Amino acid sequence: MSRQAVSPQVAQENRAWVRDLSSCGDRRELASRRLYEVLQRAARSEVRRRASRLRLAGPELDDIAHHAAADALLTICGKVGTFRGDCKFTTWAYKFVIFDVAAKINRHFWQRAGVAFDDEDWERLPSRLDIAPEVHAESQDLMEAVHRAVNETLTAKQKLVFVALVLNGMPTDVLADQLGSTHNAIYKMMFDARRKLRTALADAGYLPSCRSHDQTSQ
Repeated sequence: MSRQAVSPQVAQENRAWVRDLSSCGDRRELASRRLYEVLQRAARSEVRRRASRLRLAGPELDDIAHHAAADALLTICGKVGTFRGDCKFTTWAYKFVIFDVAAKINRHFWQRAGVAFDDEDWERLPSRLDIAPEVHAESQDLMEAVHRAVNETLTAKQKLVFVALVLNGMPTDVLADQLGSTHNAIYKMMFDARRKLRTALADAGYLPSCRSHDQTSQ
């Protein structure tokens, strides 16, 4: 796939960002402050977007936005040499702060209020758990069964990983970095969580049991 072209003005701005953030002293400090302001605005916007369903307000919002912007700035400064220049530098930088906001909200909500999902979240779960559409259509209360399975069978850490990966779509490597874990550990945790949920749904009669599936596949 060919690299997307940017305007000469954008290309010039991109080079300035990379040059200044890669330098030392006052130039780097000034560029870092400018970028932090950009990242903080993006972080506040993303936190507000998520805030209503998570019942966050006031100082909590500002604290999450501040820390997400600060952590994203450190990551960007460390990865600035990998920027390819095929989009605006700030657009490239936004993805880091968005991921940081998602990770911090996941961690914050897990620690302070448990795991909660809105109706739209639950409607997405069957397909993300690889539940066949025809099975989904057969039961009006499947969502309640999934809700119970999440709350009753997953550990707190598995819930955190489940929310981040399945509902918020966070890349596994980003989540692993945020939690100080490894890609393989996160993968195994998600695998175990999915297995627990499918087993719980099978035991409740919403899915074929793993035993019957194994017998038919022999």
